[in-house]
Amino acid sequence: MASGSTTAPESELEVRLTSAEVAAAVGLSEVDARRFWRALGLPDAGEEAGYTEADLAAIASLKAAVENAGLNLGAAVRLARTVGQNVARMSEWQVAAIASRSDGTGRRRDQGESSDQSRSRGSTPSPACREETRRVTLDVADALEQVLVHAWRRHLTAALTRMDTDPDEDAAETYISVTVGFADLVAFSALSNDLDPDRLGELVEIFEARCADVIAASEGRMIKTLGDSVLFYAADAEDGLAIAGGIIDVIGRDPRLPDVSLGLASGDVISRLGDVFGPPVNLAARLTALARRNRVLVDEETVARLTPGRYDVRRLTARPIRGFGVVEPIAVRRIAGR
Repeated sequence: MASGSTTAPESELEVRLTSAEVAAAVGLSEVDARRFWRALGLPDAGEEAGYTEADLAAIASLKAAVENAGLNLGAAVRLARTVGQNVARMSEWQVAAIASRSDGTGRRRDQGESSDQSRSRGSTPSPACREETRRVTLDVADALEQVLVHAWRRHLTAALTRMDTDPDEDAAETYISVTVGFADLVAFSALSNDLDPDRLGELVEIFEARCADVIAASEGRMIKTLGDSVLFYAADAEDGLAIAGGIIDVIGRDPRLPDVSLGLASGDVISRLGDVFGPPVNLAARLTALARRNRVLVDEETVARLTPGRYDVRRLTARPIRGFGVVEPIAVRRIAGR
């Protein structure tokens, strides 16, 4: 165990409590205790013992915290759901990342064997690989826990800073005026049929990581990934275009990767629990589908938000777009030196 670990003692991880016992201990109805647990994305044990002392402590701590803050149970469940959904996905990513680097003998797969050798073994990990993955995952768990808490607190501070800039940001649902962008890998479905699972997973990982770096560098926000697509937004249109250009540079201009198409649309969207909804989101997706390889299309509102004279604006043939009627897509690029 690493020094300073916050991992619970073994006795606290022993499954021995039922949902009724947890509910009684924290002062909830059994229905609400199960609701809380399902919000974390964890299976309901029913009437059987399925909970640990550590589970009990976590539920009791959050319940007490939200009550002391004057929040209700619904707020606690929403907070639990945001944690559960994101941590579940993060855990899958981390285990997959570690498994992809091990062939079961401690060698890195990308150093110890070729792609053809990897395909010949099949995509199902061997018992030795699974054991190696388990060992490495547990070895780095304490360090990852520290990184997780540190990163969460930094992002929490950033979110509070944004709230200071926009007082309405603290609402569960609020309207914000932004430039929304979609980045989509071209012909990904056909490509996925030709690549072995390891190579396909590596490609998606590179795509997501590079997009995330570009978005962060231009002070945008990466909202979510959808396999071969990334949804993001920027506070202003010029930052949105800078992100689009950066993604084309790091993805579309890399001969080892597929081409990418992008669409941008600006306007009011609803920001809710880290996601965004509204016409600009849908329009950006539609424009992405129309964009040529390694090109970006934008809407009229995005052009209106750009600094005059700094961009070359080319209006394309108007065409019907589902849900928006006849729309004139616009190709935009930054004029060199301006």
